[in-house]
Amino acid sequence: MPPILRHPSADPNTGPATEQQALQEALARLLAPVAQLAVARGLPFAAVEEMLKLAFVQAADAAHPDLLAHRKVSRITTSTGINRREVTRLTQQPPRTAVHSRSLASELFGHWRTQQPYRGPDGQPRVLPRQGAAPSFESLAQCITRDVHPRSLLDELLRLGMASWDQAADSVALAREIFVPQGDRGQQLGFLGQNAGDHLSAAVDNVLRDDHAHFEQAIFASGLSAASLDSVRPAIRAQWQALLAALVPALQGCVEADSSLQPAPQGRLRVGLYTYQEAADGAVDSRSAGPSDSPPPAGSPRVRKRKS
Repeated sequence: MPPILRHPSADPNTGPATEQQALQEALARLLAPVAQLAVARGLPFAAVEEMLKLAFVQAADAAHPDLLAHRKVSRITTSTGINRREVTRLTQQPPRTAVHSRSLASELFGHWRTQQPYRGPDGQPRVLPRQGAAPSFESLAQCITRDVHPRSLLDELLRLGMASWDQAADSVALAREIFVPQGDRGQQLGFLGQNAGDHLSAAVDNVLRDDHAHFEQAIFASGLSAASLDSVRPAIRAQWQALLAALVPALQGCVEADSSLQPAPQGRLRVGLYTYQEAADGAVDSRSAGPSDSPPPAGSPRVRKRKS
């Protein structure tokens, strides 16, 4: 059966529901993995509660930017249900701004996989001599930055398990097809917050606005065996590599062209591809099942393309 295009609010498997019920069900699905991560990493509920209260207060504050100062606490209390004393305390905290720092190792990895002359005739990343003229690891590192020594970047890739160094031949090779740092929990959590945070921001923005400014879609299929799940992985990896090969050079060109503009542009873009799968035997993961975890009724589409 071909994919069925449906808007989330028109999903035939959810049944009739008010907007508030749908909102609560959606938030339950979003909070379940947050709770799973916090419990797994020993972050107590009190710490998460404090962050959640602060996020509510800052969101309510941002929703009324022109409100007079003496009315702000009352309006935020009304909007959030948080008592005035807590709102007063939280509004006195300096706002936390997101820091979008460069990941030089990630940039180097992407450049290596997508840019000539660092790809071979087969399109795969070359094994590079560590030093020397291009194509070498040294010249590759200098394409990314001249503020960090190439050996430091190599050490970082080795530490993350992303590259291997043949010391006898003094050559360097990529060890993985995708950039997933090994052994660095801090960097993994940083990517989690940045990638999932931007994905969620795009989805929420599309729901709250009518213009659907962000591309945010997914394909869902159920009733799959373990063999079927394994069979689609090569196609997914191939699509990601094709996306990298097309977008990284184009975006690099945009960055270089825009670098001469004054004032310096502050726009940013994140493009991602994700998959999530549950056990083929029907077992769910450690998160609590919600209403939308139940199997679809007989005769309903088993493959759906979800659009936001």
